[in-house]
Amino acid sequence: MTSQTTDRALDLTADPVDLTAALVDVPSVSGDEAALAGLLEAALREQAPHLEVVRSGAAVLARTHLGREQRVLLAGHIDTVPIADNVPSRRDGAVLYGCGTSDMKAGDAVFAHLAATLAEPRHDLTLVFYDCEEVEAARNGLGRIERELPEWLRADLAILGEPTDGEVEAGCQGTLRVEVRTTGRRAHSARSWLGDNAIHHAGEVLGRLAAYAPRDVDIDGCVYREGLQAVRIAGGVAGNVVPDECVVTVNFRFAPDRTAEAAVAHVEEVLDGFDLTVTDLSPGALPGLTAPAAQQFLTATGTSARAKYGWTDVSRFAALGIPAINYGPGNPNLAHTREEHVDTAAITRCTDVLRRFLG
Repeated sequence: MTSQTTDRALDLTADPVDLTAALVDVPSVSGDEAALAGLLEAALREQAPHLEVVRSGAAVLARTHLGREQRVLLAGHIDTVPIADNVPSRRDGAVLYGCGTSDMKAGDAVFAHLAATLAEPRHDLTLVFYDCEEVEAARNGLGRIERELPEWLRADLAILGEPTDGEVEAGCQGTLRVEVRTTGRRAHSARSWLGDNAIHHAGEVLGRLAAYAPRDVDIDGCVYREGLQAVRIAGGVAGNVVPDECVVTVNFRFAPDRTAEAAVAHVEEVLDGFDLTVTDLSPGALPGLTAPAAQQFLTATGTSARAKYGWTDVSRFAALGIPAINYGPGNPNLAHTREEHVDTAAITRCTDVLRRFLG
C-alpha cells in the first residue's frame, strides 16, 4: 500500500507509525524544510496547548514550564538527504519504506507524538525539530539556535533521535580530516630520471597508515574504537608526466577522551615529517552516563549503553556541558540508502520506552 502526499494537518495524537509516514510524505531535503516545519508548528500550537512554541527559520521549538527539577531535551533533525524515488512512503507489512524513515523521521514522530500526548510529564520537556543537519556544519540549525536562542538548549539531558536500532548509544567519536601533501619535480616520463615522483613519496604515508594500531578506549562502559584511514588520493597531471604533487586525504575518527587539539597533535605525530593541512575538525562527546537523568533513562530502557561510532550533534550539547545520548527507532545501516525503511515495531517500542521515562 502506498500513502499519498497530503497538505492536511499533521495529527500528532495518531499512532507514531502513521505519523512517521505523514512526515515522510512531506519532502524536506536539506534547505527545503519550510513546509514540514510549518506543519509541525501548526500542529504543536493546536494540539499541544501546554507547550510554548516558537519558530526559528526552518526549525520549530516547543517546551513546558512545569517547574520540574530536571529538564529533558528531545532533538531531531527534520531534513533528509536528496530523495531517491522513495517519497511518498510505502508500507509493506511491518516495514515502512521512504526517504527519512530511518534517519530520522521515525524519531521525530515519536518525539512529536509524546509532546502532544504528555501534558504532565515527569520532567520538563524541550522539543527541538531543526533543519540542515545532513549538510555542512555551518548551515546546521542547532548552531543557529545556539547563537540566537541559547536559553532553549538548556537541559539536564539531551536525547537525539538519531537511528540506533532502539539501543542507547552514548557520546560520539570526534572526526578529523587532513590533507597530506608530498612534492617532487616534473619531468617527461620517457626521461623519468630527470624528475622526482611525488606519488611514490606518498608510499611512506600509506605505509604508516597501514601499520597504524588504533586504540580501543573504554569510557563509562562504552568502548570507542579509533581509526586512521586514507580516504582519498590525488596526483598527476598527464599520462606522460612524472607528477610533482600528490595529496592523500586522511580521516581520523577519535575517541572522546581526546580533545580536538590532542587529535590533531596525534595525527601530526603519526605523520611526522610530512606537510599536513587540517580541512575538517569536530570534537567528540563523552558519554555523560553518570548524570542522574541519563541513569533514569537507562533504567527505563532496561539496557546498557554502547558507544556511538560516528559523529552526531550530541557533540554540540556536550560542548555546552549537557549530557547527551543517541536513541531512535531507525537502523543506522539504512540511513541515506534508496531502500531506506524502518521496522514499525521499533517505532512502537521507542515510544513506549520514552513514555515510561517521561510520563
